Amino acid sequence: MMKKLYLPLVALLVLALSSCGKMGELSSDYFTTNPEVLEAVGGKVPVTINGKFPEKYMKKNATVEVTPVLRWNGGEAKGQPATFQGEKVEGNGQTISYKMGGSYSMKANFDYVPEMAKSELYLDFKITRGSKTYTIPSVKVADGVIATSELPTVNSANASYANDAFQRIIKQAQEANIMFLIQQANLRNSELNSAEMKEFHKKVAEVNADTKNFKLNNIEVSAYASPDGGVKLNTGLAENREENAEKYLNKQLKKAKIETNVDAKYTAQDWEGFQELVAKSNLQDKDLILRVLSMYQDPEQRENEIKNISSVYKTLADEILPQLRRARLTANYDIIGRSDEEINEAFDTDAKVLSVEELLYAATLTNDNARKEAIFKKTTELYPNDFRAYNNLGELAYAAGDAAKAESYFKQAAAKNANAPEVNANLGLSELVKNNVAAAESYLGKATGANAVNEALGNLYIKQGQYQRAVNAFGDAKTNSAAQAQILAKDYNKAKATLQAVANKDAMTDYLMAIVGARTNNESLVSSSLKSAIAKDASLATKAANDREFAKYTSLLK
Repeated sequence: MMKKLYLPLVALLVLALSSCGKMGELSSDYFTTNPEVLEAVGGKVPVTINGKFPEKYMKKNATVEVTPVLRWNGGEAKGQPATFQGEKVEGNGQTISYKMGGSYSMKANFDYVPEMAKSELYLDFKITRGSKTYTIPSVKVADGVIATSELPTVNSANASYANDAFQRIIKQAQEANIMFLIQQANLRNSELNSAEMKEFHKKVAEVNADTKNFKLNNIEVSAYASPDGGVKLNTGLAENREENAEKYLNKQLKKAKIETNVDAKYTAQDWEGFQELVAKSNLQDKDLILRVLSMYQDPEQRENEIKNISSVYKTLADEILPQLRRARLTANYDIIGRSDEEINEAFDTDAKVLSVEELLYAATLTNDNARKEAIFKKTTELYPNDFRAYNNLGELAYAAGDAAKAESYFKQAAAKNANAPEVNANLGLSELVKNNVAAAESYLGKATGANAVNEALGNLYIKQGQYQRAVNAFGDAKTNSAAQAQILAKDYNKAKATLQAVANKDAMTDYLMAIVGARTNNESLVSSSLKSAIAKDASLATKAANDREFAKYTSLLK
């Protein structure tokens, strides 16, 4: 609400007696600001100034230019001036009645600089009447700038870690096909002695023999008949093919002294396989065939409709259908990787034997950051084209508070893979540390999928003045940045709970807690938190003394 506007009695008499003289000084009581205490938002200091020219002040032939100026020791920033004019002036300014006076509203938006913390907002007045121009004393309308949004909490964010893809047990399969002639189920020597079948038996024997590195789970026998011919005929064919293939396989396993489960099944009419082969083919009318398959579900009707497409049926009979007359053998087995102990031992003795996934996984087996760093550095030596180790070295440096070193590693990671979400998320954080908001936004636009991208986005939104969006991005994160967003969104209870849950509390954690105390009129919380903050970082004593958040608690800062 605007304060009650009035002029001292003496000023009113002066105005009445000197209507033809100069327009005099204006009282600060004629002005209010919104917000009452200026605040930095998104790197700017916005303010709306509401003012009033009193009755019989604005001369009819006068023009008044009002300029908002934010002044601090050693500098100032000027806002956009506004022009007001008397009733006889022809111009574009707002006309103010001499008899009635008039109210007005003007906006200013200053680029924030840290020195503004201890500053004052003034209005400068330049009055023109005819050929004469003069100024009247400036009027102070506000004190200081709250800059909680500019606190450097981005350093507390978690950088995005590039995960390994290590799997101790990797499922694999070895396949071989036994092909049959049309309407036949007998096994031909040419098929049983094929290179594919020999490779199948070799792999099964290898897996069975090496129980340390492999585990043979089972072997599947899947027999099929092509969908041409009646269902009864094809059922018999598929069943016989399954039986013959299973007998052959069991004989070979017994001969090799291999024990495993054999699971056999048959498919009478392999329409699924038929559709897959047609879809991959270059048949002239394949779309028509696929449409027939989607329109009809009855096997006989499908077959009849396809046979009616005479232009392609011969090609189907020669090229597609023979591929469906088969029995497929599938050996399912696991590749068993090194244990955690074996991976650690290998790193210590001969890291070259480890794959890149094993090395990256090795870093997850320790809480010692020095060992993690050693592992990642060795990974960059052995696998220099993989971005992940460089990225994770940067993540370690960022967590340790060395933003410059972290950025160097992130850039090396980007040289290996500029599209990696983790790299872009981390370069975005690096730009936010330097207050390069536009560059950060560009990087974060390419960071979808990074495991800590929401924290980076939360910090971006703080810089942009989108506080509720920042709160939503942080979610349940327990960091200084998350608490800062909650304070700016005026959710002080949540901010307090977040700060209490921060894992590694630092001076900024305490400083933010003191702000929560100030905004909730909790003097004891302000006192205890500031003492703790200053004990950890003595420079915060000067900052707190100039911080408008603590304007009511100056006695605590002495």
